[in-house]
Amino acid sequence: MLEAAGIGEGEERVYRFLVGMREADAAVIAEQLGLEVAQAHRLLASLHDKGLVGRVAVSPAGGAVRYVPVAPDAALRPLLLRGHEALESARRGVEQLTEEYRAAGRRHDAGQLVEVITGVSVIRQRLRHMAYGAREMRWLCKAGHVAMPAAENDEEWELLARGVRYEAIYERALLEEPGMVDNVARSIRAGEQARATGTLPVRMVIADGSIAICPLMHGGSGGARGSLGEPTAAVVHGSSLLDALIALFESQWAAASPLHVTDSGELADFGGSQRPGANVADDERYLLSLVVAGVADKAIASQLRVSQRTVQRRIQVLMQRAGAATRTQLVWQAARRGWLS
Repeated sequence: MLEAAGIGEGEERVYRFLVGMREADAAVIAEQLGLEVAQAHRLLASLHDKGLVGRVAVSPAGGAVRYVPVAPDAALRPLLLRGHEALESARRGVEQLTEEYRAAGRRHDAGQLVEVITGVSVIRQRLRHMAYGAREMRWLCKAGHVAMPAAENDEEWELLARGVRYEAIYERALLEEPGMVDNVARSIRAGEQARATGTLPVRMVIADGSIAICPLMHGGSGGARGSLGEPTAAVVHGSSLLDALIALFESQWAAASPLHVTDSGELADFGGSQRPGANVADDERYLLSLVVAGVADKAIASQLRVSQRTVQRRIQVLMQRAGAATRTQLVWQAARRGWLS
């Protein structure tokens, strides 16, 4: 039972005996457990070295000692902790060796540069495994999920709290889906760097610049892998193809507009006063970021639980402050004045 803590079978018998007796010498232990006295001494010495038993002198003048057990929780917890650390170190070593094995295979077999995985559960598991081992995650988020809706990506907030960097580009149609603005706002408040754009060419996630996952088929499309209605995805390892996907993300990131939120994640004060010439407040920056992203007024109003008329009125206020006659001019002026930076 105590093997996980590095305690052998014979040591465990002696320790359990002492726990019950509370104190005994080597001769008594040997007699009760059917051991040689020398064997009992060896086991007791080992238990003493591991901190499981203590020695008590029978008399100040004599050399004989009796042994007492150390409380199990105090004695075994450090051993179990060291065992856990050793297992964790071994696990990391296995992962490193596995990656080295796969990398060597990819160098000799180009077919291993891209894996094709099939099924919602398989894709979800691979995404989560990739996220928990990463230091940086970069997402292209298109409307219409394949394996994991954004609302179910619960591990993102946990990983953001751990210091994992998240960069995400959201397609306009995705931001207009019910509940998405609140979901994105929560992620931004947790530390995500978010941008928005009109359309994205592909859905994709890249971890640490070393591996990417891209959906291939949404399922139900027929063909050898899609005939059963299960989605498929490509897992792309280090290669020129992965370099191209990273470049695609970076070009989309440069072209997308930043998304900003207030501390509460909502448009905090639609009835605020006009301040000609002043910098925009957080709530106004949030509104501008959604406008620049191309989100429709109706969708903004619905997501933020205000009226469409209120949204339009505040946009007009911003246009007047910027001296813009059209929304296009407002976007240009906002960029020129650094209102979105």
